[in-house]
Amino acid sequence: MRTEITPGQTSDHLGFDLVMADNLPSPSVQLADRGYDTDSIRAKMEKRDVLPVIPMRKSRKKRIGMDRSLCRLRNLVERRFNKLKNARRVATRYHKTAESFLGFVDITSIRLWRCHFST
Repeated sequence: MRTEITPGQTSDHLGFDLVMADNLPSPSVQLADRGYDTDSIRAKMEKRDVLPVIPMRKSRKKRIGMDRSLCRLRNLVERRFNKLKNARRVATRYHKTAESFLGFVDITSIRLWRCHFST
């Protein structure tokens, strides 16, 4: 898992290059929301032989199909982020520095991962 902090007003697709660096193993599928629906992101993923499963923005002129069954799996990721945000320190960002905040995000993620496998 890779986490990065961007300013709150930054669009999703501007933070894409931070989390999808070339030094990570390539996934086979990229599940993303409409915020990542840009031609440049789709081109980068296809160049890395990754299938982009991204719903189209309403303003997109050229229509692009996607696999609906894979898109439904994105719900699992969204639920995990919801559970992560249930941790009060993560939701309100009490930490002043980015390092301590990201550390607590990692700790909370590990705790959720552990709870998931213990049940």
